[in-house]
Amino acid sequence: MADLPEYVIDRVFDAPLPLVWRAWTDPELLSRWYGPGVETIIHEYDLKPGGVWRNEMKWGENSDLSKMAFVEVVPEKKIVWHHSSTDKDWNIATNPMMPDWPKVLLTVVTFEEQAGKTRVRLSQTPMDASDAEIACFANMMAGMDKGWGSGFEIIEEILGELQD
Repeated sequence: MADLPEYVIDRVFDAPLPLVWRAWTDPELLSRWYGPGVETIIHEYDLKPGGVWRNEMKWGENSDLSKMAFVEVVPEKKIVWHHSSTDKDWNIATNPMMPDWPKVLLTVVTFEEQAGKTRVRLSQTPMDASDAEIACFANMMAGMDKGWGSGFEIIEEILGELQD
């Protein structure tokens, strides 16, 4: 497959850029919205190129581990990371719930101030993926709005609290 599928979601938040950036970069706030409907535990968050974010989402007895390796960080402009499922030792691994899910996704989040509001664009593209992984990602893209969209709704609530 020559053309890789790209998932994109855009959102304009009714809050100034510094607050939206904080919602994405303060681990305490991030753990509130990332993985809506589950308990999110951030084991490490080192926001710098070469730094990592080790994340665990828990529901009942189940747990999903992921690692985000930061590639580029431009404060209040852009965050780029490689997003991977991991095993219990934080090594990149096949997603146990979806064996054909890409092992690594290139994730790019951009932030743009617009008249006191903030436009956020998130995109994800499979990296070094097999045809089966690319097909799985393409088939799942339509449902990804639900997860990211639910998280973004929680960001709106957090931003409301921060502006009170």
